[in-house]
Amino acid sequence: MEFGLQKMTLLDYPGKVACTVFTGGCNFRCPFCHNPELVHGGATPSGMMPEEEILQFLKKRSGLLDGVCITGGEPLIHAGLPDFIAKVRELGFQVKLDTNGSFPEKLRALLDAGLLDYVAMDIKNAPAKYAATAGCEALEQVEKSVEILRNCRIPFEFRTTVTGNLHEAADFTAIGRWLGGVERYFLQPFLDSGEVLKPDAGYPVSAAQMQECLAAVQVFIPGAVIRGK
Repeated sequence: MEFGLQKMTLLDYPGKVACTVFTGGCNFRCPFCHNPELVHGGATPSGMMPEEEILQFLKKRSGLLDGVCITGGEPLIHAGLPDFIAKVRELGFQVKLDTNGSFPEKLRALLDAGLLDYVAMDIKNAPAKYAATAGCEALEQVEKSVEILRNCRIPFEFRTTVTGNLHEAADFTAIGRWLGGVERYFLQPFLDSGEVLKPDAGYPVSAAQMQECLAAVQVFIPGAVIRGK
């Protein structure tokens, strides 16, 4: 496995001083994705590092960092991920996994093995619009992952990137009905970096639209908040 690295973050792992490790490749094709270089896989993206280099970095940061956030792309496409996480935990770090939820059995195996301390799972859209937003058919697998997290013993969150053309308030009513009762759900406004997977994928929504979407989902998830304003 090859990895990218952000050496320190105060944002990616709630309550922790962490680094963020990026994996290449993803099975989704969300048109608004801002990491197209990682998504496509194939040729190794520039700046990627071998596993041993990442582990050596972590050994030097022992006592300085609390945790490691593993994101992508989609980390669970990699068969070597469990072994890598085990090595990270052996160094004394807590591990947060970011996932699109399309590999429920792999997610369950990591949880059952006690290899994860926090999971953040993307909810791309309301069920009826999932395939169009994710760029593939994966709703059944995502629904299984939602239920796995609902019944796990570690903290987790769901989150949705709100994008013009793809989301409206009614979608968040449907998402709220689906996820109702969860503790942590975040709406994140789409920011057009100019390097999204499809340039015409969408547009940033207004603050008023974000509040409308938030109000719709809060009927079912009162603790939902906007993050990344």
